Amino acid sequence: MSFETLGLKKELVRGVSDLGFDSPTEIQQKAIPILLDQAIDFVGLAQTGTGKTAAFGLPMLNQIDFSKKIIQGLVIAPTRELCLQISKDLESFSKHISGVNIVSVYGGASMTDQIRKVKKGAQLICATPGRLQDMIERKIIKLGEIETVVLDEADEMLNMGFKEDIFNILSHTPLTKNVWLFSATMPNDVVRIRKEFMDQEVEVQVGRRNQAASTVDHYYFLVDYNQKYEALKRLLDFHPNIFGVVFCRTKRETQAIAEKLMKDSYNAEPLHGDLSQEQRDRVMNLFRSRTLNILVATDVAARGIDVQDITHVIHYGVPDDREAYNHRSGRTGRAGKTGASLAIIGKKDQNKIRDIERLINKKIEKAEIPQAKAICENQLIYKLSQIKEMELDDNLLDPYMDKVMEIFAGFRWDDLLKKLVATELKTLLEYYEGSKDINIQDKKRTDKNQGKGKDNKRLFLNVGKLDKVNKGEIVKMLMDGAKVRKNDIGDIRIMDKFSFVSLKSNVGDKIINRLAGKKAFGRKLNVEFASKPKK
Repeated sequence: MSFETLGLKKELVRGVSDLGFDSPTEIQQKAIPILLDQAIDFVGLAQTGTGKTAAFGLPMLNQIDFSKKIIQGLVIAPTRELCLQISKDLESFSKHISGVNIVSVYGGASMTDQIRKVKKGAQLICATPGRLQDMIERKIIKLGEIETVVLDEADEMLNMGFKEDIFNILSHTPLTKNVWLFSATMPNDVVRIRKEFMDQEVEVQVGRRNQAASTVDHYYFLVDYNQKYEALKRLLDFHPNIFGVVFCRTKRETQAIAEKLMKDSYNAEPLHGDLSQEQRDRVMNLFRSRTLNILVATDVAARGIDVQDITHVIHYGVPDDREAYNHRSGRTGRAGKTGASLAIIGKKDQNKIRDIERLINKKIEKAEIPQAKAICENQLIYKLSQIKEMELDDNLLDPYMDKVMEIFAGFRWDDLLKKLVATELKTLLEYYEGSKDINIQDKKRTDKNQGKGKDNKRLFLNVGKLDKVNKGEIVKMLMDGAKVRKNDIGDIRIMDKFSFVSLKSNVGDKIINRLAGKKAFGRKLNVEFASKPKK
């Protein structure tokens, strides 16, 4: 299938072709024909990196009348970076259409400039909820003629506390509008939006929810917490051609790790919410142009990163929200290319790795932090390959070659090569001389519940904190709905969007048979063994 066969205007097909895209992704193949064919409400469930922007952007651009200077389309995104990235993509798609005015509305930048651009006759607005709400209240942006509203990364917007803003913004739009909702997950608040603002919506899902991309390899490295930074440096040194993102949990940690890397001569910069918009734009421009090869970022700040050919994502520890791991990893392995997701963890994080494996339905392999010899060998091969592939300008060098040959007269070529290598690797060789193995032994990959029948003593439930669930309610549900005794129930771990229940007896099959598929806490229950029972 090609973009030409989807029914798009020829100008949009040309715009997509100019970007080098020939074949639509799965979500684009499924969504675009539906959205072009009829005016409907729509839900697209797909992971980061699957091509969602074109899936909603092309149909929206296709239906807008750009001869009119009124706002007809609205895209709402959770972060400034994502808002700007969507605007940039939409501008690229529509560059062969005359009269297009797409305006980005987001906080941290001049409102005066944004107001001026809106008043020039914007037909499509890309906005973050806070700034959009502000401009609606000031009566600068009027949504009375809106035909389509897109909520991109809807689950993340609600996680970030924008629920009230979203509901208020949608209340200012016509009842006749269409709502297109794109999300990776479907928590209760997103379900509420569907119920209140959508009517007989069509749903399209690509892949299993939260399933990891098949193009990404996942590894974790087990070290002492005080060795995490050393482990990070060794991984960066082992991959000399890395173009990647290092994810940290907090803004403070992000800034500290970036400053350490810069001090240690790595080409790294931080990206987090305490930076000004000008600083964030500068860093992202450096990263997009590949002038910068290591971006150290928080989850929220990196939400809008849509940069091609990222080779590695490195988790400097495991995120508290397990689904954030999948969002992070989705920054690499895009457009059919391969990538690697590397997690640096301590002993206390091992159970979190098991939980993430269960969530993404993919094994995260244990790997070893590379030793000095392997690191130096990789660096040597990389540097010599660069020298070998270097294009020489003889006209530039000729005036100096006689002097060079005179200096090295009588020198053996193998000695010269050794000196060249020593010059290139001197600092690295000295740093790693006598370095120790920092890997620590992985504890056995089993649950805490040991003994006979251990595998069926831990259950996964698809309800969590965001469903406003507490331990008492889960216990009550198991006792009333599955008819198990309170003594059968052990430890309960409630995460944001799912929970784990440890059992004191072999009642797992009974609970699954009685509860799986039943409705509770506003959703259909998914109850499974956290790890498959042995045959």
